[in-house]
Amino acid sequence: MNITEFAAYAGVSKAAVSRYFNGGYLSQEKRDLIANAVEATGYHPSLQAQMLRTRRTRQVLVILPKLSSESCARMVEGISDVLDQNGYQLLLVNTANDNTRELSALNLLQRNTVDGVILIATIFTAEHRTVLGSLRLPLMILGQQYPGFCCISHDDRGAARAATAHMLAKGRKHPGFLGVTMMDKAAGLDRRRGYEDALQAAGLYPQPTRMAIAAFDMESGYEQAAALLTRAPDIDCLFCATDSIAIGALQYCRTHHIRVPEDLMLAAVGNSEAGRVASVPLTSVQLHYRTAGQIAAQRLLDQLAHPHTPVEGQVLDYALIPRSSTGDALPQGNFWAE
Repeated sequence: MNITEFAAYAGVSKAAVSRYFNGGYLSQEKRDLIANAVEATGYHPSLQAQMLRTRRTRQVLVILPKLSSESCARMVEGISDVLDQNGYQLLLVNTANDNTRELSALNLLQRNTVDGVILIATIFTAEHRTVLGSLRLPLMILGQQYPGFCCISHDDRGAARAATAHMLAKGRKHPGFLGVTMMDKAAGLDRRRGYEDALQAAGLYPQPTRMAIAAFDMESGYEQAAALLTRAPDIDCLFCATDSIAIGALQYCRTHHIRVPEDLMLAAVGNSEAGRVASVPLTSVQLHYRTAGQIAAQRLLDQLAHPHTPVEGQVLDYALIPRSSTGDALPQGNFWAE
């Protein structure tokens, strides 16, 4: 059944049918006639026809670096919240931290198979600049600052500074650092700078022998904590760039009779569920991942609706959540609502 046949069946004009399915104004009488006809016939307009008419697919591509990442999952949930409410579908590409797969996904956008893209970014290369600059679609970058593009990001430097300063304020004098690759500006470079800011404010100086780089997982956190604490056993507080790394370090402490927090304090960034239920609940900085996803999606839809209006980026704040790994009492209130 095409729209002409359906309109005749419902006893209304084709224009009324079009307004009904596109959310336009209709009298209640006509709306009821069309609704009854839909129930009787099961009619729905052709998605392909709508796409040809509007040149819109009502689909948004989200590219993320790691499907198993809790922070990425929270951001995608926020994106999905907004897209669902506005009648858009979310298409997901997981690059597994592979730059070539990320660039391949971006290159696919040249075919205009989606209306826009949200890139949950980690590392940018010269090729990224070329590919992103050639896109003719609305683009939001989530989680990083990248000059020339609209970005929704977090204050990673401030978050690391707050976590480290919290341990130093408790009298610790021999800090250590477990970070991630400096090629990742947010989680790597900015969090290292925040750690160094806290040391400088306390009259301390970063020492290379007290710093190590891990991958984004617990196993690497365990391994690098082992190497770091073997090399510098007097470290009495350890800032970790992510909760996963910190939980790996905590497991190393458990298996080697290092008491947390008495012998070694631990703090990180992420405020993950795993960190909250760890054997020693982890002091961590909450970044507002879901909110960031919601903002990115809404800014993208704003850009689609008003393509010639500049879209501003945003840097979101953070909240330090002290717990037992730094000798603090557990927070009061709804544990799961943090």
